[in-house]
Amino acid sequence: MNSEQKKPHKTIPIKAESQEKMVSFFEAHQKIYPRSISGKFMTWRWLMVWLTQLVFYGLPWLEWGQRQMVLFDLGARRFYLFGYVLYPQDFIYLAVLLIISALALFLFTAVAGRLWCGFTCPQTVYTEIFMWIEHKVEGDRSARIRLDQGGWSWEKLWKKSLKQFLWIAIALWTGFTFVGYFVPIRELGGELLAFEGGWQIFWVLFYGFATYGNAGYMREQVCKYMCPYARFQSAMFDKDTLIVSYDAQRGEMRGPRKKDVDYKAKGLGDCIDCKLCVQVCPVGIDIRNGLQYECIGCGLCIDACNNVMDNMHYPRGLIRLTTQNAVTQNWTGARVWKRVARPRVLVYTAILVALSAAMVISMALREPLKVDVIRDRASLARIVAGGKIENVYRLQIMNATEATQIYRVQVHGIEGIVLAEGEHVEVMPAQTRGVAVRVQIPYDAATSGSHPIVFDVDAQSGQGKVSEESVFLVPR
Repeated sequence: MNSEQKKPHKTIPIKAESQEKMVSFFEAHQKIYPRSISGKFMTWRWLMVWLTQLVFYGLPWLEWGQRQMVLFDLGARRFYLFGYVLYPQDFIYLAVLLIISALALFLFTAVAGRLWCGFTCPQTVYTEIFMWIEHKVEGDRSARIRLDQGGWSWEKLWKKSLKQFLWIAIALWTGFTFVGYFVPIRELGGELLAFEGGWQIFWVLFYGFATYGNAGYMREQVCKYMCPYARFQSAMFDKDTLIVSYDAQRGEMRGPRKKDVDYKAKGLGDCIDCKLCVQVCPVGIDIRNGLQYECIGCGLCIDACNNVMDNMHYPRGLIRLTTQNAVTQNWTGARVWKRVARPRVLVYTAILVALSAAMVISMALREPLKVDVIRDRASLARIVAGGKIENVYRLQIMNATEATQIYRVQVHGIEGIVLAEGEHVEVMPAQTRGVAVRVQIPYDAATSGSHPIVFDVDAQSGQGKVSEESVFLVPR
């Protein structure tokens, strides 16, 4: 390309410094003041708040026999779960439980979107509790806005102080309860009152601070920016997933009106543009703009809209829990629920039921006894008095019950094989004991080399019977 063919360079004028404008890539956080609402979905939310918190706060205080019913004792490396005592060797149960939880999340999301987020997620539950306290102390939505925008006064000081006191008390009690699942909660309470146990105090304060910050201040920001589930949930949605939806065909055009006005003659839809659906939303979105990743599926906008529809004497369901196919194709409720049982949901359900059944059966058939056989490598084989050949073994016997057990040890596999000692072993509750046993065979009972043998260990009480293989060495 020669110089004549080259295009001239454009000169971009630079604005004067006074005309320059700073553009921020980060939007300033706007505090959300959710309006209180009543309705079916709000009732379900509070029902789940009560249910989850009764379980969370109450479970550590329940006892099973002489111990805490649910305790994950990391120091002793034992998990107590109702009548079961689990050891690190039982890690498979934890892995299966996590897989079941993930599959349940996939199933619920495929059926009805973010049910977990809207009703049982700890962030949602504690945010609801903290907002309830804020409402009771500072007043309704308009009162809270006026209080925050106004200057400091005696009323504002005592209301803010009382709210902070209640928030901190609940946060610390939550941290204390959480740590009580890993340290016996009664012992933990005594240590904290005596200002003992540095690590316990640290973790109580840590989880208390996390609850206070997340539920009191960060709130919807955790759901919108920190929770990964909000980002990949769309991969589990399809057009037959039940989601909170606005019926634009029925609602548009929006506009205010009086009850007795023929709004359809004016070209208006059922939406009166009251914005109550936005004001009750805990994450501050407008569901009329379509499904957004911030939506947690709580359904409070449905309650608000239904109340407005009732007041206007319009049919309910302008905002409702339905599917994209149902909205676009005007499906009936029966067809919507029929499409719920689609192949994807059936596969999730079948796998979830199979894994759950397998875990329950495995736990029911689990032997409360574990045995490891270790050969004494310092003495492979030796000839003892009477011309017998002897091998020495170390048996690690784990009593997974909560009662003292006496176990009988037997061995077989070679003709004439016997235990020289250690036939009966006593093991304390939920303890492991190592015992050395001497196994002998007649001199000419087996050829030189390695021969398989089997140790049988069974409890006299009938609670556990295990067989473990090993080898008996015969010298040349």
